[in-house]
Amino acid sequence: MNASKTFMLAAGALALAVANAPVDAHADDKEKCYGVVKAGANDCGNAQGTHSCAGHAAADADGGEWVFVPKGLCDKLSGGSTEPKV
Repeated sequence: MNASKTFMLAAGALALAVANAPVDAHADDKEKCYGVVKAGANDCGNAQGTHSCAGHAAADADGGEWVFVPKGLCDKLSGGSTEPKV
């Protein structure tokens, strides 16, 4: 196997590992806040399951899209909810 193929396989394996890592693993002091996201500014997949990537929110304030915020902040934000609104 040549170096290019080896690199591509390694990059693919790394991308797969990152994509399957738990989203909440580093977020002990944060919470998911639904309904406050600007289009294209979500942190990960939406509650509806129509996408699984950050940056794919199609509309502002979609109740199924979320971002991490410091714990306790979400309920103070207009339209914010710690539960999806779908």
